Amino acid sequence: MPSARIYQPSKDASQSGLARTKLWILEFDQTAPRETEPLMGWTSSGDMLQQVRLEFETREEAVAYATRAGISYRVEEPHKPIPRKGLSYSDNFKFSRTAPWTH
Repeated sequence: MPSARIYQPSKDASQSGLARTKLWILEFDQTAPRETEPLMGWTSSGDMLQQVRLEFETREEAVAYATRAGISYRVEEPHKPIPRKGLSYSDNFKFSRTAPWTH
């Protein structure tokens, strides 16, 4: 019986947008260890479920699919983003600045 994890991916560190963070992903856990090919040095595995990645619109759809298919699963809740303070470039040169200008 395969096991899987259901999660919502985090924001890509190199992008400022929120693309590909709305969907829920179902990924199967590793059942066999990866092996290093002696000739080329690539890693490989005989476990084909490691290549399967299913996308769902909601968490409930992913959970329903896992229960319908008889897959044991665990749900990882997404972290809430920390709101950023709205600062502007002109705030560096304010007269009422509390910290001294160091440049």
